[in-house]
Amino acid sequence: MYAAVRRYEGVTDPAAAGRIVDERFVPIMQRVPGFVAYYWVDAGDGVMVSTSVFRDRAGAQASIGRAADFVRDHLAPFLPNPPQVTAGEVVAYAWCD
Repeated sequence: MYAAVRRYEGVTDPAAAGRIVDERFVPIMQRVPGFVAYYWVDAGDGVMVSTSVFRDRAGAQASIGRAADFVRDHLAPFLPNPPQVTAGEVVAYAWCD
């Protein structure tokens, strides 16, 4: 599995950004081949973090491009700063049903 983590700082309206991500971006991520999971976290103090998990590197890389396009087209007023993006192979995980 592979994951991509994006950290956004200076978020101007976390509640609005969260609604847009939930309603419009999550369905986009679910259609990326190899999709496993997606999380959007309000870390407080104008920081939000997304984590995308995919079965393979190609899915994680595709998610990075789709996220950049979505932010540019739909979230730019709320996310004024470019994210810090970290992506790589998942080497340990735990799952609870």
